[in-house]
Amino acid sequence: MLSQKAKYALRSLLALAAHKEGDPMMIADIAEEANAPRKFLEQILLDLKRRGIVHSVRGRSGGYRLGRPAKEITFAEVIRVIDGPLALSPCASRTAYRRCEDCFDETTCAIRKALIEVRDVSAEILEKRTLAMALADKRKIPPRS
Repeated sequence: MLSQKAKYALRSLLALAAHKEGDPMMIADIAEEANAPRKFLEQILLDLKRRGIVHSVRGRSGGYRLGRPAKEITFAEVIRVIDGPLALSPCASRTAYRRCEDCFDETTCAIRKALIEVRDVSAEILEKRTLAMALADKRKIPPRS
């Protein structure tokens, strides 16, 4: 399940992607736009900054901006930074593989096979889905009444 932290991260990045390109956005404005608690958002943005997804700008007109174009930042990358591997179980993970302690035979495990299939399909979708695509979709959806 996608964590609330990952949802805040994605919504914050979408706010930055929608902001005037190149201009930094103050954290209070990002928090309001993403409907995220500011203190929690500070830690999230720090994690994203360490991975180059966002950059911080110091000074009076400072804030945060995307570290790369929105078309180059995928949902999968953001989720992995915030929540870790996309796999539902460590035995199905490519990046954090670990054999399950209670597994009898990993090569014939029906659960593992299903989870690998889920991982592959999910990863394929999330690797293709960029911030730019999500922003374009968001603009097509009429506002709620």
